[in-house]
Amino acid sequence: MKIKVQTAEEDSIAGIVSLMHDFAAYENLSDYCDITERKLRDVMFGPSRFVKGFVAHDGARMIGYALLYPSFASFRGQRGYFLEDLFIDADYRGRGIGEQFLREIAKAANADAVKRIDFLVLEWNEPAIRFYDALGAVHAEAERHFKFVDEAFDRLAE
Repeated sequence: MKIKVQTAEEDSIAGIVSLMHDFAAYENLSDYCDITERKLRDVMFGPSRFVKGFVAHDGARMIGYALLYPSFASFRGQRGYFLEDLFIDADYRGRGIGEQFLREIAKAANADAVKRIDFLVLEWNEPAIRFYDALGAVHAEAERHFKFVDEAFDRLAE
């Protein structure tokens, strides 16, 4: 059967959340996966929506998803998308579906006058690093990812 990558619709939410839990398990981050269908629906389809999604299906089975949101590269003055997640079920990896996702994302970005896609990859995820390298992604060794979450965020927000 032919795999189809398309823009996520509201009825994709349950399948995306299920795959998000699989992705969290793959990255050994299940303890931090608090996503719910309601939370995802709000950011993708609610009044303050800002997250775009793409899904891949093999027939009726959802086998992958990608989530992205707007970003801005200040020094270059470029609008971008930050690719938060790109996940494909283990049974379907190595079949060109990741590249299909990225091509659909790039086409959508281009249509929105967006000229870059940024993302993070965990250091140990060599298959993903090789995949992105093969497609010509630029890897910024000098950058470190920081974040304020949980108590650190709450202290700042007081």
